[in-house]
Amino acid sequence: MKFIDLQSQQAKIQEKIQSNFKRVFEHGQFVLGPEVGELEEKLALYCGVQHAVACSSGNDALLMALMSHGVGPGDAIFTTPFSDIAAVSIVKILGATPVFVDIDPFTFNIDPEQLEKAVEAVVKRDASLYPLPGDGSVAGLAPKGILAVDLFGLPADYDAIAAVAGRHRLFVIEVATEACGAEYKGRRACSLGDIGCVSFAPEAPFGAYGNGGMCFTDDEGCADLIRSIGRHGRGKDGDDHVRPGIDGRMNSLQAAMLLAKSEIFPEEIALRQGIAGLYTRFLDGNPLLVTPYVPDGVTSAWFRYALLTESDEDRSNMLKKLGEADIPAEIHYARPLHLQPVFGGLRYREGDFAVSEDYATRIFSVPMHPYLTSKDQEEIAYLLNDWE
Repeated sequence: MKFIDLQSQQAKIQEKIQSNFKRVFEHGQFVLGPEVGELEEKLALYCGVQHAVACSSGNDALLMALMSHGVGPGDAIFTTPFSDIAAVSIVKILGATPVFVDIDPFTFNIDPEQLEKAVEAVVKRDASLYPLPGDGSVAGLAPKGILAVDLFGLPADYDAIAAVAGRHRLFVIEVATEACGAEYKGRRACSLGDIGCVSFAPEAPFGAYGNGGMCFTDDEGCADLIRSIGRHGRGKDGDDHVRPGIDGRMNSLQAAMLLAKSEIFPEEIALRQGIAGLYTRFLDGNPLLVTPYVPDGVTSAWFRYALLTESDEDRSNMLKKLGEADIPAEIHYARPLHLQPVFGGLRYREGDFAVSEDYATRIFSVPMHPYLTSKDQEEIAYLLNDWE
């Protein structure tokens, strides 16, 4: 019954979107209209932070967050090689150096123990302590910050990350696009670092009809700086340009749509959690699969339901079965970032990050969205459990 009620509510949300769009067309302020401010206030409250700054895309959110910390040449930014390329690309665009850190084998997120080793290796200029870029840049690098990605909807271990950051005076940016709606020890995703960044791209759990993004922080000065950067570097008075900046302003139509969708978003997160629980119940007994792990005190937003097979051959067989039944399945990520050609100049080598490289050969994701039916899940599980 709940599913049917929510389907009906979806229709109401569409009506609300159209009503919000009409309001935008009536006032004609298509960039930074009143809907943008409303969205900022609503999501700041939802995520439990003091300030939210809307922008035009998730990439711009990351760019502005890094610029607010003065990131540039000579800075080492620690992040995972097992994620989307967007965050690391922004680091390179600013002239800083990404220093990769392998993932925790259970959560797929950045491993705090390996993070500590990587920071020490940069501080001591010693690649024997942990794999470092082999392009010669390490001699001039200084640790600057951490980009922690909440992969597949599960928040990283922010207590442990914050401890490393505190010891080495590093900032922490939470890349929370996939985890919006998740919780970590009583705190919502987007509030777990010095700055939280999200993309509202259509494929995100909380997605717009195009691009959009947001930065979250409890630091008023940081929020003011990010806002200024995203508005061509304008000062508070709105007249003078006081620093370099970008055009990172949010489109009012995207804000209007997100305001409407926000009314049902918490229920969609609850639905995702129920769907994930049913998948786990169906698949936990499969000796060829490892189902996702969620630590105590943490909830996932379940952007993806990712499975590990025993081997690449097992994965190929399962993907073939799903494909023959016209069931979409995807691999995230087939090639870790340190082995991508675009980062070849860093001269990382195969074998540097064993967990990421191993999982890239065995991981795949099955369909996951709030309105997936139990019948669909049963069909998927039946195919995956038919291993004999």
